[in-house]
Amino acid sequence: MGDDAGSSGRVDVRAARIPDRDRLLRELIAAGLDARPVDELSIEVICIDIGDEAAQDDILARAEQLIESVGAAFIPIKHAGVIYIRPPIG
Repeated sequence: MGDDAGSSGRVDVRAARIPDRDRLLRELIAAGLDARPVDELSIEVICIDIGDEAAQDDILARAEQLIESVGAAFIPIKHAGVIYIRPPIG
């Protein structure tokens, strides 16, 4: 996981809490994505078109939709091939 995510055909997703990670994992799998849990707070999503920025954006959009649907106060942020799910700052 981490900095080499973009070159290895996967997108890493990291949540702030285990329940948020589990909920997002279920949503990604239900959407037909090849997602699996890693550690306590992370998800690895295998992405064939990882070089295509649109593939990463699709995963980010799914995370945003899930967060909005459950009314969670979290914000997904994409940075260096990793999507972080964090509470709002401020």
